[in-house]
Amino acid sequence: MTSMQIFHPLQTLSLTQLQRRQSAKWQRYGKDILPLWVAEMDVPLAQPIIDAVQNAMEMGDTGYGNGDAYGEAFAEFALARWNWTVDPVDTFAVIDVLTGITEVIAQISGEDVPVVITPPVYGPFEKYVTRMGRKLLHAVLTPEGRLNPETLETAFAAIKKARTGGIVLISNPHNPTGVSHTRAELEMLSALATTYGIRIISDEIHAPLQMPGHEFTPILTVTGAESAIVVTSASKSFNLAGLKAALVVGGPPSRADLNALREGHVHGASHLGVISHAAAYHSGGPWIDAVIADLNTNRHLLGDLVAKHLPGAHYFLPESTYLAWVDCRPLQLAGDPAQIFEEQGKVAFSPGSFFGDEGAGHVRINFATSPTILTEALRRAGSVLLAR
Repeated sequence: MTSMQIFHPLQTLSLTQLQRRQSAKWQRYGKDILPLWVAEMDVPLAQPIIDAVQNAMEMGDTGYGNGDAYGEAFAEFALARWNWTVDPVDTFAVIDVLTGITEVIAQISGEDVPVVITPPVYGPFEKYVTRMGRKLLHAVLTPEGRLNPETLETAFAAIKKARTGGIVLISNPHNPTGVSHTRAELEMLSALATTYGIRIISDEIHAPLQMPGHEFTPILTVTGAESAIVVTSASKSFNLAGLKAALVVGGPPSRADLNALREGHVHGASHLGVISHAAAYHSGGPWIDAVIADLNTNRHLLGDLVAKHLPGAHYFLPESTYLAWVDCRPLQLAGDPAQIFEEQGKVAFSPGSFFGDEGAGHVRINFATSPTILTEALRRAGSVLLAR
């Protein structure tokens, strides 16, 4: 990998190179549409990941997974990045985060136990939970996109009144608003959960992607949240969605639950997935630091571009992730903004409705791309307004 790739991963690949990719981001739409929707980054992989997978392929090491390499690598990363001590004994690998979440829900609660989510939030949360037959309660975020103590307490109180027990499923950091929950906010959540007898499950897949001035707080380091269960993966931070692997992480209070899950588990993580994700956690630190530096530049650039090309839209400056939340309702478009921008501007953003009814009128923009592509994408979106 060249020095430019190390220090500027988001400036390395041209549009022509990216269009040769066969992944969903670049193949769902035709070449006339710029895709800034699904959570894939326009970066070359970290060299240690390439080396680890190539070495496995050359050895023919493509069998079934074995051992705790993933948990050990994650524990090393968590200690170095967040001063969080994880015992690999309290981890086990699953195929992906959503599978892990549903398996944890089924393990720690009965079929009559409802689940609270915090919309607008990652759309598959609702889809997967309702597919399990669980009742779903909404604790809507504040207008600033942050955890809302009032809506959380209302949902938790309803659960306590029903005497079923409950679960709250959070996105930490939050997708799509890009909010990095503070320790104080998570302590508030933990205190309410303790008061009302609610168990916490935390999706921490975007955890390493913190912008300067913000820190990630693992839920398991929060006072009173020791019985929470985390489901995470290197897939979003290291661009490994195609190499399926995720990790369930608990603490001593959840050890019995994790042991039961491990004993009953059938579909494990991909062996190559574990190899790649473990290499990312072991040796990908310099690469992800370079990615974060580029993302920090892009998040500010995107703010300027929204102000220039979509004047009146409200841009939530992301504190984490590479996903930006934009309220397009002030633009008074005649329909769903994402659909209009796609059809008339030839640029694909994620529709806000994907993240729940509360997301209507919004778009989510993946800004993990080159400044050139990002600039052209917002110019195209702005052309829709100019044409009115």
